[in-house]
Amino acid sequence: MDLSIVAAALPALGWALHGSLLTHRLSTARRDPLTGLHTRTGWTARAERIATRSPDAAALLVDLDDFKAINDTYGHLAGDAVIAATAARLTGWVSGHGIAARLGGDEFAAIITAPARTPGLAALREALHRPVAYGCQTVPVGASIGVCHLAALPARTLTDALSAADSAMYAVKGRGRRNNTPRARS
Repeated sequence: MDLSIVAAALPALGWALHGSLLTHRLSTARRDPLTGLHTRTGWTARAERIATRSPDAAALLVDLDDFKAINDTYGHLAGDAVIAATAARLTGWVSGHGIAARLGGDEFAAIITAPARTPGLAALREALHRPVAYGCQTVPVGASIGVCHLAALPARTLTDALSAADSAMYAVKGRGRRNNTPRARS
């Protein structure tokens, strides 16, 4: 074998290896290591494409209720199990009709191309409120969901849809807290 050919091929091999490692790093940076869901960065570009191309698209935000209490009561590994179960349940509900993400902590997002093709919000609420088995324990789970149908917005932007879904989610959280607050007796 000619040494000049080997010498010429080595830099190309090095660049190919470097490119492969860089691609792997970018891929893993866009995925949450606990859930496998897209992170905010990996999700946003894809979600924006869905928002502009799908006339019936809807954006959802999901926030686990009282997640700190789960970590404090059952431990952080149980909290991780709840996060992973929530991700799996949300992904199953989206089921090829959109994309889900873990935005951070106990917050999730999804955008779906056509809400009518999903099992419906009642099914998602039911799935997200099912307890999670962890070791010998059953961990209760609750979640608040905010939804925005992009067609209802004056400008169909992902930013506006997420803002509206966030407002809807906190309205749900507020109703839940008011319903669980003991009332003063007169």
